[in-house]
Amino acid sequence: MNFPLYIAKRYLFTKTGNNAINIITIIASFGVIVGSLALFIILSGFSGLRTFSYSLLDVSDPDIKITSNKGKTFLYTDDVHQALIKNTSIKATSKIIEERVFLEYNDKNEIAYIKGVEESYTSITHIDSVISLGSWLDNEMPNTAVVGNGISRKLSLGILNFGAPLSIMVPKPGVGFINPNNAFYKTDVQIVGLYSGTEEFESKFVFVSIKDAKNLLNFKEKQITGVEIKLKDNLNADLFSEQLQEQLGTQFKVQTKQQLNEVFYKVINTENFVSYLIFTLIVIIALFNVIGAIIMMIIDKKSNLKTLFSLGASIKDIKRIFILQGFLLTFLGMIVGLSLGIIIVFIQKEFGVFMITQNFAYPVEFRFSNLFIVIATITVLGFIASKIASSRISKEFVEK
Repeated sequence: MNFPLYIAKRYLFTKTGNNAINIITIIASFGVIVGSLALFIILSGFSGLRTFSYSLLDVSDPDIKITSNKGKTFLYTDDVHQALIKNTSIKATSKIIEERVFLEYNDKNEIAYIKGVEESYTSITHIDSVISLGSWLDNEMPNTAVVGNGISRKLSLGILNFGAPLSIMVPKPGVGFINPNNAFYKTDVQIVGLYSGTEEFESKFVFVSIKDAKNLLNFKEKQITGVEIKLKDNLNADLFSEQLQEQLGTQFKVQTKQQLNEVFYKVINTENFVSYLIFTLIVIIALFNVIGAIIMMIIDKKSNLKTLFSLGASIKDIKRIFILQGFLLTFLGMIVGLSLGIIIVFIQKEFGVFMITQNFAYPVEFRFSNLFIVIATITVLGFIASKIASSRISKEFVEK
């Protein structure tokens, strides 16, 4: 057996005659356990929050969105159509019409966006899965709409209010004198469903059929504001976006879901990184106990070290003893902490012990990447702490 490793294990698992050193070692072990436990739980919690947040984006945004680089609208020509239907990476497409509108209901007003969509739109974002009340649009029912819970609350608007329709108004384009009595295109719709989502998304859109949107805005037959795309494999969205952009040309703008929500992604990733740094700092503070425990052990075993040196052990071997002791101390504490962390994460995932609201448990997610991050962090910091503590050993210290 490796000589320094054998001695290190003896020193780690054998009680010393000094109770203070035993207590300091236990405190150091407890600090490593708590530090690794907390770091793993925080990373798992942020992984759960990230997955939950991305699932909300799956409802509100497509994998790919095509818009015009010049102006709000463009013509959906046969060239564009052929470029999309011949692409084998595309699972589904939907033409859309988006425009800022005024909403009016029972003397209450709100500004939002109308979004005209095709029947295939539910294959793009699965928004029909977050209908909290009522149902999604039906092409056989003209002049109907689905609004967000945010708009519903602001306008005190329910569903199927046949006596009081929701008025959607858009300013007429043009220049010069505007007749205030005839300044808007207007249509009345009945609300058939309410959707849920992020606070911003719930307060943004009024979904109608693309036919109703065209009629309201007086658009030409092939005039639209965008095309939304669902990919068969969204892992290659960036590459697909670049290839499609090159194919369609500079008159179009092709954006991925991440580009459409660039600020959101940056905030999520920054919060995760900052939290990792904060809890790594806590682990570093806990490892000061490990340094203290090893230094106390070095002082306590000074006579033994002199004997080992006299028997032929080099200063390098003696240092290695305490490096390995510190490494084993942090490694065993990390294993215990990670084991507890994994158990807590799976309990939360299965039983929802910690709740955000009455019906929504705090999301957590077990990932091997988080496990690897914790192991790498604790191992590296534990080795550095042991190295710092063992640097006290010198030939002069042993021979005194």
